[in-house]
Amino acid sequence: MTRPADLYLRFLQLAEALRGLPSLPLLDPLEERILEFVARAAQTKDRLSVRDLMGVSELGSPATLHARITSMRDKGWIMLSDTEDPRRKQIELTQAALRHFDKLSECLVKAAKNA
Repeated sequence: MTRPADLYLRFLQLAEALRGLPSLPLLDPLEERILEFVARAAQTKDRLSVRDLMGVSELGSPATLHARITSMRDKGWIMLSDTEDPRRKQIELTQAALRHFDKLSECLVKAAKNA
């Protein structure tokens, strides 16, 4: 590799290859942003309820976010768990979504080794 950007471009190439593997249904770009938002909250151990996510205006309107949460749940990327308040649901990554992030991490390591 000749440029630092080559590492990132190699990672993108490897990550794109994951899309062709049978696993979870594909996400649209907004759903990918939501998934990353949920993953970052999980990484920092922040609680993230449906209501909290619907309040993030950069991701879209509450109606749009509600539709995307439902879609992502149906696709198997996220799950909703109960909280002490039965009216609030916590958003969590599924085991399949966690495996997806594991595979992305492997792509990053592989790209870095080939640098």
